[in-house]
Amino acid sequence: MTRAKRTSSVENTIDENLKRAFEDVASEPLPSRFTDLLEQLKTSGTADGANSESDDNT
Repeated sequence: MTRAKRTSSVENTIDENLKRAFEDVASEPLPSRFTDLLEQLKTSGTADGANSESDDNT
Protein backbone atom coordinates (compact mmCIF):
# COMPACT_ATOMS: atom_id res chain seq x y z
CA MET A 1 0.00 0.00 0.00
CA THR A 2 1.41 3.40 -0.92
CA ARG A 3 1.74 6.23 1.54
CA ALA A 4 -0.97 8.27 -0.23
CA LYS A 5 -3.42 5.36 -0.01
CA ARG A 6 -2.65 4.87 3.69
CA THR A 7 -3.15 8.58 4.36
CA SER A 8 -6.40 8.54 2.43
CA SER A 9 -7.57 5.49 4.36
CA VAL A 10 -6.69 7.08 7.69
CA GLU A 11 -8.45 10.32 6.71
CA ASN A 12 -11.56 8.39 5.65
CA THR A 13 -11.61 6.53 8.96
CA ILE A 14 -11.25 9.78 10.90
CA ASP A 15 -13.99 11.43 8.81
CA GLU A 16 -16.38 8.51 9.38
CA ASN A 17 -15.75 8.49 13.14
CA LEU A 18 -16.21 12.26 13.45
CA LYS A 19 -19.47 12.12 11.48
CA ARG A 20 -20.71 9.29 13.69
CA ALA A 21 -19.84 11.19 16.88
CA PHE A 22 -21.50 14.41 15.74
CA GLU A 23 -24.62 12.58 14.54
CA ASP A 24 -24.97 11.01 17.99
CA VAL A 25 -24.67 14.38 19.72
CA ALA A 26 -26.98 16.13 17.24
CA SER A 27 -29.70 13.54 17.74
CA GLU A 28 -29.78 13.99 21.53
CA PRO A 29 -32.71 16.04 22.82
CA LEU A 30 -32.01 19.49 24.25
CA PRO A 31 -32.31 19.78 28.03
CA SER A 32 -35.60 21.37 29.06
CA ARG A 33 -33.82 24.22 30.85
CA PHE A 34 -32.12 25.13 27.59
CA THR A 35 -35.33 25.07 25.57
CA ASP A 36 -37.02 27.13 28.32
CA LEU A 37 -34.23 29.70 28.11
CA LEU A 38 -34.48 29.85 24.32
CA GLU A 39 -38.23 30.42 24.61
CA GLN A 40 -37.71 33.21 27.14
CA LEU A 41 -35.15 34.88 24.89
CA LYS A 42 -37.42 34.55 21.88
CA THR A 43 -40.38 36.04 23.77
CA SER A 44 -38.47 38.92 25.36
CA GLY A 45 -36.32 39.56 22.31
CA THR A 46 -39.07 40.23 19.76
CA ALA A 47 -39.45 43.93 20.58
CA ASP A 48 -35.72 44.43 21.16
CA GLY A 49 -34.83 42.55 17.99
CA ALA A 50 -36.97 44.84 15.85
CA ASN A 51 -35.28 47.93 17.32
CA SER A 52 -31.77 46.63 16.89
CA GLU A 53 -32.41 45.68 13.28
CA SER A 54 -33.44 49.23 12.40
CA ASP A 55 -30.35 50.56 14.22
CA ASP A 56 -28.09 48.35 12.12
CA ASN A 57 -29.48 49.74 8.85
CA THR A 58 -28.76 53.39 9.64
